[in-house]
Amino acid sequence: MSEIVLKAEGVGKRFGGFTALSGIDLEVRAGERLGLIGPNGSGKSTFTNCLAGAFASHDGAFTFKGEKLGRLKPHQRARRGLARTFQLPRPFKGLTVIENIRVPLAYAGRDAATEARAMECLETVELAGKAYRMPKELTQVELRRLELARATALRPELLIADEAMAGLSDSEVDQILGLLFRLNEGGTTIIMIEHVMRAVTQFSQRLAVLVAGRKVADGEPRAVLSMPEVEEAYLGR
Repeated sequence: MSEIVLKAEGVGKRFGGFTALSGIDLEVRAGERLGLIGPNGSGKSTFTNCLAGAFASHDGAFTFKGEKLGRLKPHQRARRGLARTFQLPRPFKGLTVIENIRVPLAYAGRDAATEARAMECLETVELAGKAYRMPKELTQVELRRLELARATALRPELLIADEAMAGLSDSEVDQILGLLFRLNEGGTTIIMIEHVMRAVTQFSQRLAVLVAGRKVADGEPRAVLSMPEVEEAYLGR
């Protein structure tokens, strides 16, 4: 059995008097494909922001590769191998596609060979042919590919793919799924946060479910989706 790469222990987050997360325990093993699902407002984005360092959690702790993340900033977590995408692609609009990839490489102190590595990233997401175009010239699915390339430029060990398929057609969803499978086959552990259930069930080896800031299920996808509390809360049955 592979080692545990990420452990969340009793993670909690409050906004004033509102509890967004309460007592979240979660383990993710190296190379795993985990789906994190739940209805809108369940705490998925808050959990992601706490894990990535955008929010400070009030309770509990995250351990990544055996190291407590504590008060590490997002860029410090990224340098340790923890990356994320955003629900809405956020390219630098004034930079070309390849320059968007070179930014995280340079920021991480990898100026040498950034051009070659940046082009390698674009080849992985099938955007090499548009390396010198501007982001405004890309389609929606191409922007999603660029977001994935930016997030994986530093070869993260863990990627949080946050609704990378929102608003895409079935064929475009299949394109992004293919990219995520290839990244995982290359050794990247992936947490998929997604509302496209076809994609989640096809991709995930395990599902964890959040409802109202609490984890209510964690296990094999078919077993989890058949649980009455999951059907009621997430699938509306």
